[in-house]
Amino acid sequence: MRYVVIGAGAVGSTVAAQLQLAGIPTVLIARGEHAAAIRERGLRYRRPGGEQVVRIPVATSSAEVELTEDDVLVLATKTQHTEDVLREWSWRPAGNGVAADLPVVSLQNGLENERAALRRFRTVFGAAIWQPCAYLEPGEVSAEGVEKPGLFWLGRYPSGGDPRLTAIAADFRAADFAVQEVPDLPRWKAGKLLGNLGNAVRALFGADNRFAALARAEALRVFRAAGLTAANLLEESEVDVSMVVSVLRGQGSTWQSLARGAGSVEGDFLNGEIVLLGRLHGVPTPVNEALQRRLAIAAARGEKPGSARVEELQLPVLVGAGELARELASAEPPVLLDVRWALGDPHGHQHYLDGHIPGAVYVDLDTELAAPPVPTEGRHPMPDLDALQAAARRWGIREGSSVVVYDNTGNTAAARAWWLLRWAGLTDVRLLDGGLGAWQAGLEAGPGPEVAPGDVTLTPGNLPTLTIDEAGDFPGGGVLLDARAGERYRGEQEPVDPRAGHIPGAVSAPTSENLAADGRFRSRAELAARFRALGAADRPVGVYCGSGVTAAHEIAALAVAGINAALYPGSWSQWSNHPARPVEN
Repeated sequence: MRYVVIGAGAVGSTVAAQLQLAGIPTVLIARGEHAAAIRERGLRYRRPGGEQVVRIPVATSSAEVELTEDDVLVLATKTQHTEDVLREWSWRPAGNGVAADLPVVSLQNGLENERAALRRFRTVFGAAIWQPCAYLEPGEVSAEGVEKPGLFWLGRYPSGGDPRLTAIAADFRAADFAVQEVPDLPRWKAGKLLGNLGNAVRALFGADNRFAALARAEALRVFRAAGLTAANLLEESEVDVSMVVSVLRGQGSTWQSLARGAGSVEGDFLNGEIVLLGRLHGVPTPVNEALQRRLAIAAARGEKPGSARVEELQLPVLVGAGELARELASAEPPVLLDVRWALGDPHGHQHYLDGHIPGAVYVDLDTELAAPPVPTEGRHPMPDLDALQAAARRWGIREGSSVVVYDNTGNTAAARAWWLLRWAGLTDVRLLDGGLGAWQAGLEAGPGPEVAPGDVTLTPGNLPTLTIDEAGDFPGGGVLLDARAGERYRGEQEPVDPRAGHIPGAVSAPTSENLAADGRFRSRAELAARFRALGAADRPVGVYCGSGVTAAHEIAALAVAGINAALYPGSWSQWSNHPARPVEN
């Protein structure tokens, strides 16, 4: 057999070099300067044991290759280029037939390539691969696998065996690759995809990889809903993976694409694959969606690896009633929290018992979302982290859970739970836009569902906060928004706290103006215009209210507008209880 390796990046060049060194007929399809350099000087090929020049036959397109019935096509391009490759090659003459009669082997990431190939090719093989390598510059590739240049879990798509697969595996072994034949290729590809979800994180943020585990947790939830299983590559491999471990693992294909300014990346078929499956099966995937979006923007702008900031990720804040209904009916419904609370109304639990969205769990704001009031700390101090974690587990929140929160007061109370859970490390937490008033699918009365305890582990500090001193100093370098009603800000009335007025330098921004007449949040454009007029578009933003509850609503509105803000949890109830703190009216 002759191997026609289509794609001369790090993976394709390494495969072609190893096959050529083993004396196995090979043609490498390369382009541009890389093709010219290999033709002129050969491929400079680096391995841990040294460097050598490998002479590989090179073509720049299908028109330059006369295919035979003994050829095998190897797809080694990035996934975003697969369709173009298949269109170019499938119907080329090959002996007495066409290329689509030949076997094709995909050495690409994601779940889409083999399926796309099967539309044209009768015989499709694929591999989940570990191959630490880098395309350094035209004509030069480094393959840094310690003992082996790569490891292939190789199988037929969608399943089963094939004598030609065994022959291909033998050739790859002869080329010094570690190979394991697998009968259930999609499961191994799914296992590899779980690892590839971190590619975007490393490419965008460098060492700050806090979102990689979250992206993986979302994917596992999506896989369950879609009926997919993923192999554990480390535990199930019959081949010693330590043979290919390398320091280059931190600089994967996505990192290299950004570094080269390639203009496109695989994100739409890695994180985007999880987004697609989530949308098909009613499972929200905010982390993968945010990573896919930010990575595409980085590629289009030509940004360098590691130049993005985690704070730029725009995770969804709101969910509509119709979408929530679909998610609740899915195989992986969100945890639904009812936070019925209003200043002066102690009957939130009774309101819940009278009627709530089916499946919702009641959350008591005073006792579960706040510590006991202390005048010098405020009416709703931050809860103890252990107590909040215990409550979250009582509500049924597990690692990777999606959470939706609502109330019947325009989300002014629910936003406290939204903010606290995001502060404590949960990313997929959303507010039901419009609250209970937007829900049209019927309510149920009574004590609510029996909930299996969750296992979530909370970590503090994932959203910024201000101390009382920082709040006082904040107007000097940023915009401090007062989310209370205008009459309280102006000191015309003060129904609950010991002094009237506002923190000197603060700007009045009543929470009520975040909402439209129907109780839903105003549009992103409207909110952006509102906060821009308040001076909050291009300066640091802090927010306070009476006791740190409705300020969370303001932070949610700012987040909808794409603006990050810090919460002063003590708010006016703390400030006004310190007589030495100045007050403006």
